[in-house]
Amino acid sequence: MDIIKVTGGNELNGIIPISGAKNAALPLMIASLLTDETLTLSNVPRLRDVAQLTHILSNHGVDYAVNGKRNGQHQLEGQTVNLTAREIVDTTAPYELVSKMRASFWVIGPLVARMREARVSLPGGCAIGTRPVDFFIDGLSALGADIEIEGGYVVVKAPSGLKGARIEFPRVSVGATHTIMMAAALAQGETEIVNAAREPEVVDLAKCLKAMGAKIEGEGTSTIRIQGVKRLHGAHHAVVPDRIETGTYAMAVAMTGGDVLLQGAREDLLDKALETLRQAGTEITQTDAGIKVYRNGNGIQPVDVTTEPFPGFPTDLQAQFMALMTKAGGSSQITETIFENRFMHVQELARLGAKIHVDGRTATIDGVSELRGAPVMATDLRASVSLVIAGLAAEGETTVSRVYHLDRGFERLEDKLTNCGAIIERISA
Repeated sequence: MDIIKVTGGNELNGIIPISGAKNAALPLMIASLLTDETLTLSNVPRLRDVAQLTHILSNHGVDYAVNGKRNGQHQLEGQTVNLTAREIVDTTAPYELVSKMRASFWVIGPLVARMREARVSLPGGCAIGTRPVDFFIDGLSALGADIEIEGGYVVVKAPSGLKGARIEFPRVSVGATHTIMMAAALAQGETEIVNAAREPEVVDLAKCLKAMGAKIEGEGTSTIRIQGVKRLHGAHHAVVPDRIETGTYAMAVAMTGGDVLLQGAREDLLDKALETLRQAGTEITQTDAGIKVYRNGNGIQPVDVTTEPFPGFPTDLQAQFMALMTKAGGSSQITETIFENRFMHVQELARLGAKIHVDGRTATIDGVSELRGAPVMATDLRASVSLVIAGLAAEGETTVSRVYHLDRGFERLEDKLTNCGAIIERISA
C-alpha cells in the first residue's frame, strides 16, 4: 500500500493548475443517464472516484470514451470525456458498487425519470458521519413515485412518469438537490425545490442541464424551479474549477509561506474561506490567470471558524484549516456543524505536536511554535491532505499512510507540490 513521505521546511513558489471539481464532475457524469445522446464533459479530473463512477455508469449501459491528449496539453490539465447512454440496459445499482461511493446513489433520480423505475442499494454508513437518504426518498415520493425498501434496496416506480411538485428540504442537502433537480428535469409540470443547496457544484449541474435542454431557474439561491421537458439532448460542458482543491493549496501556501498562482481558480467559488485566510495573514489576489496566494515571514494569526453550507466556510476545508491553525500565534476554535464525526484527524495532528482539545462539535487549537515529523495515518479524504499540509511545515520527515483516500479527490498532488518546491514523494510499500 502506498505511503506519502514529506520533508518539511520549504516555502511553496510557482504555479499550481487547479483541476476540475470532483464534486461537480460526479453529478455531471450521472446526468448523462437523462439522454440517449452524448454528453461531453471537459476539465474532468483524473481521480479514483471518477474511475469508480465510470464503472458504475457502464453497468447501466453508459458508453464512456476519453479524448486523447492534444498537442501542447499539460499533463496536469483535465481530460475530456464523452458519455453516451443510448440505451439503459439495467436500472439496478447493486450494493457492491454503491457501497464504494456514496454519490453513486444519485443515479436513482435520472433512472426513474427516464426509465420510470430504479432499484438502487442503500449506500450504508460513512467514515465522517451518517448521511441519510430520507430527503431523496421523500423528494421522489413528492414527484409521484411509489417507493419501497426491499432487502437493503430502494425500489422506485413511476409507471406514468414523474409529476412536478413543491419539495421543501428540512435542511440543506447538496446530494438531494442534485438528485431531485435531475429527476424534475424530465417530470411533467413544474417542480419547486425550497431550501435547496446553493453550492457552486449545484449551479454547475444546472448550467449543464440547461445546455441539454432543461428549463431551470433560481440555481445559486435557496429556491430552484424546474419546468419539466419531454426529453433532453446531448451537450458540451466544462467542469467548474475545484474550490476545495483551491482552498487546500491556498492553505498550504499560508502554512509554509511563499508565492503561488493557483491557475484557473476563481475567488467567487470560495469567498468565505479566502476571507478567513486573509484574516490569518495571507495575501490573496484574483488575477486573469487565477488566484495569487502569498505569505511572507509574518506569523499566522488565529481565526475562529464555523462550517456552514455555501456560501459559508466549507466543511471540506475544515481539516486543512485546522492544520494551518496548529502553527498560529494563539488559540483558535473550529466548530463543525455539517458532519458529526469529522474530527478524526485531530489525533493524527497531535502526533506531529499539535495541541488540540475537542469538546463536542468544537475543537480548540492552541498554536505551537513548531511541528515535528512523525508517521501518521489518513482517516478520510480531507483529513489525509490536512496531514500533508502539516507535514510541509513540520521539522523532519512525515509519512502519511492509507493515502488511497487522497487519490479519491486530489489529482497528482505530489507532482503539483513538487513543482513548487515541496519535498514530497509517493512510495509503494
